[in-house]
Amino acid sequence: MGSALSSFFGGAADAATEDSSQEPSSVTSFHSSARWQLHFNEAKESPKLMVIDFAASWCGPCKIMEPAVKAMASRFTDVQFSKIDVDELNDVAQEFKIEAMPTFVLVKKGKEVDRVVGAKKDELEKKIVKHRALQAAA
Repeated sequence: MGSALSSFFGGAADAATEDSSQEPSSVTSFHSSARWQLHFNEAKESPKLMVIDFAASWCGPCKIMEPAVKAMASRFTDVQFSKIDVDELNDVAQEFKIEAMPTFVLVKKGKEVDRVVGAKKDELEKKIVKHRALQAAA
């Protein structure tokens, strides 16, 4: 199907892949609790919406959501996207009371404003749009 899509789009998919490899990912992954804590403390000072993607490398639905989350991060450049592997940073997952993956926690100024549990792309996008609008109005 990928080759069919490539031929349908005239190789545009290849160009998009090329561009994304030249730019750093707009989703920041954290592999250290200390580094995460520094980042989270800085985010508390910002009115910017932060979406935290709690996932695991073995989680099928997490892998399904990954391209959608990256696309949202590219589209919503005024929103911070962070990714936490629950096996790597179990203490952070416990702090946010994560019970299932994927879980997306929407945070503003250090406070949780919303949450999406499961691979629910449309619901996540609607909540991001809603909380971005509140951000713009503030």
